[in-house]
Amino acid sequence: MISPLLTDLYQLTMAYGYWKLGLHERKAVFHLIFRKNPFKGNYAIAAGLETVVDFLNHYQFQEDDLQYLATLRTPDAKAPLFTADFLSYLKTLRFTGDLDAMPEGTLVFPNEPLLRVKGPLIQCQLLESTLLNIINFQTLIATKASRVYQAVQGGAILEFGMRRAQGPDGALSASRASYIGGCDATSNVLAGKCFDIPVRGTHAHSWVTVFPNELSAFFAYARVMPHNCVLLVDTYHTIQGVKNAIQVGKKLREEGYELQGIRLDSGDLAKLSIEARAMLDAAGFQQTKIIASNSLDEYVIQDAKNKGAKIDIWGVGTHLAVAYDHPALDGVYKLSAIENESGEWVYKLKLSEESAKISNPGIHQVKRFYQNDVPLMDMLFDEEKDIQNPLEMYTLDERADKITIPSYNKTLDLLNPIFQEGQCLAVKESIHEMRKRSLNQMNAFLSMHKNKMYPVGLEKNLYEIKQQLIKAI
Repeated sequence: MISPLLTDLYQLTMAYGYWKLGLHERKAVFHLIFRKNPFKGNYAIAAGLETVVDFLNHYQFQEDDLQYLATLRTPDAKAPLFTADFLSYLKTLRFTGDLDAMPEGTLVFPNEPLLRVKGPLIQCQLLESTLLNIINFQTLIATKASRVYQAVQGGAILEFGMRRAQGPDGALSASRASYIGGCDATSNVLAGKCFDIPVRGTHAHSWVTVFPNELSAFFAYARVMPHNCVLLVDTYHTIQGVKNAIQVGKKLREEGYELQGIRLDSGDLAKLSIEARAMLDAAGFQQTKIIASNSLDEYVIQDAKNKGAKIDIWGVGTHLAVAYDHPALDGVYKLSAIENESGEWVYKLKLSEESAKISNPGIHQVKRFYQNDVPLMDMLFDEEKDIQNPLEMYTLDERADKITIPSYNKTLDLLNPIFQEGQCLAVKESIHEMRKRSLNQMNAFLSMHKNKMYPVGLEKNLYEIKQQLIKAI
């Protein structure tokens, strides 16, 4: 369970300000978006919503949280940072707002809201840092996993990244998101228990070095794990390790078992896998899988495949679990509307010298247009305003090119109601359904947009509202 104190102090100081000024119950709308596709790619995979739902379902400041906040002092140390009345208010605070979100496993693109939060201003503000922490990381890792899935092209992927992940929570979140993005299993046993992810694993080099020699180590492992015998063959000399594994495999077969696989963890994986495959096949072990690990990512995998690697299963660790080449998603959480004293929505935006950082006003929904189940483009529109005909939108880059929506035969609004007035409406979904959605959407997307950017824009009416606000500031 995530504490409300998993936040930045400035969220609490702003919340205190809203409360002191009597603004805390004003309705507001915030959107969580990211500005650039990670990994120099052209999409991302939404992940982390289930963690968000659990956080909001249990949102409550505990007594020891409030006791800690009571110890915080002003910079001159002469007074408490927060008054006792405010802390009493926090004690009763629960999430009573609305949350709309894209389902996990949905392909998403820059400037689209992955989450829309509507409710009392103080609640929306206090959620910012936590929601960004959850969604940014899991979306990033799910996206990295999907890129590995593309590179593997039909092979299996094992996520091995726990030992170098960013702490226990980073390891769990990475395992969860990796499975949504396309991995087949994880080595992380706790993730398997918590999230119903298949777990896989063999032995390490330490097992081999415990015994007098490699062959005796292999025979010992085969005795204790005859039904799950995968042998790590590179502790000393890889080719000799393959020969030893074959010898053990023959003994296993005599006893009614099969050598499940061998693992390569160093050296020229393409070359070694080709040699190992030939040796295994010649010895009658055509069904024995070859597993590869050792600092793999989508680039290394693609290079190995280009060289003709005979690898069936790819163990991807550090580079996946910590998103080694793109360590953070640039997700942001921006206010886009607030009610005035009369209860009318007043639209808001943030200006910047960088056009990409100018936020979008309004209460957003995202409409995805399809032709024969292939996505064509996405359009952000305002739920409170009419959509103008003919359907036109403006791209969200500096050019703001106008696009007329082409012929389509289906549309889908991507933000689904998750909470309404604090009541959870979400039907629990299995992680396997999320993974299936991710793979299906990615395959459909790549059939048309593999090497080009996917069109996303503002509906004409919303675009005009944005321009009017910019001119008025």
